[in-house]
Amino acid sequence: MKYNQLGKTDLKVSELSFGTWAIGGSWGNTSDEEALKALERAMDAGVNFFDTADVYGDGHSEELLAKATKGKESEIHIASKFCRAGDIHDPATYSEESVTAYLENSLKRLQRDQLDLYQIHCPPFEILKDGRVFEVLDKLKQQGKIRYYGVSVETVEEGLFCLEKENVSSLQVIFNMLRQKPLEELFPTAKQKGVGIIARVPLASGLLTGKFTTDHQFETDDHRQFNKDGEAFNVGETFGGLPFEKGVALSNQLSWVAEDRGNRTRAALKWIMQQEGVSTVIPGFKNVRQVEDNLQAVEVPHFTQDELEKIRVFYKNEVHEHIRGRY
Repeated sequence: MKYNQLGKTDLKVSELSFGTWAIGGSWGNTSDEEALKALERAMDAGVNFFDTADVYGDGHSEELLAKATKGKESEIHIASKFCRAGDIHDPATYSEESVTAYLENSLKRLQRDQLDLYQIHCPPFEILKDGRVFEVLDKLKQQGKIRYYGVSVETVEEGLFCLEKENVSSLQVIFNMLRQKPLEELFPTAKQKGVGIIARVPLASGLLTGKFTTDHQFETDDHRQFNKDGEAFNVGETFGGLPFEKGVALSNQLSWVAEDRGNRTRAALKWIMQQEGVSTVIPGFKNVRQVEDNLQAVEVPHFTQDELEKIRVFYKNEVHEHIRGRY
């Protein structure tokens, strides 16, 4: 496992890490027992960073992380997120009182005294422009309750704005083979500013695993069913903003990336890890098998320059125009 510096922080994070939305909820049936085994397997392989949020299963993923990392608090870095448990458009959600309460509740569930990274969870742009939430986070940092803070953003424009904030240590962005826009300006600027990049939705909600056909039916409590067209939250969080059927077809056109790399999942993760400026990639998981499959992405062959160019041109000519929503 390779470890990358998270921007200007003193955190060195595994290039392959994991997100915990799926084990918290909204991805169909899950098993806590299997989730804990999967977390243990990831840590045994050298994964030292996990991303969560207070709304993942109403805090359930944080509780699972507390159990899995007990006694390893100094070795395993945890990033959580806040704001979506409230009205994300209400400035009061971002007040010192509210954010402190969100943080204290997360720390209690995580059974920690301090959080390594605290992220604003995809707030509206007007909240970021208002700027007061950054002052609140500065204060929490001074109090020692958080080590660093960052922002999970929906668009490149929001990301570029956050990079102008001196104490923003990381950006979490939607980024994968079917969503390459951040490569153009956001990643180079973040690198210049010393801000870490956490790549989320790396498999386009499973599209890039190659396991779906266009007639696949998701469970009703899976966001890939109830948010497939952006009915519940930003459409980009589900299939990277692509219509499902179109996404399946586009993924199948990328089937060649699996050659010599085992499968499309490993290839998709390796492609992200190869991109300059990416600190870590955080696929989700539900079980040990998925964790083990993702871990193998670390070992598969790198993409050649010709392959990288082929993927870039494919995105530009075939994919970009089909992505919905602001990005």
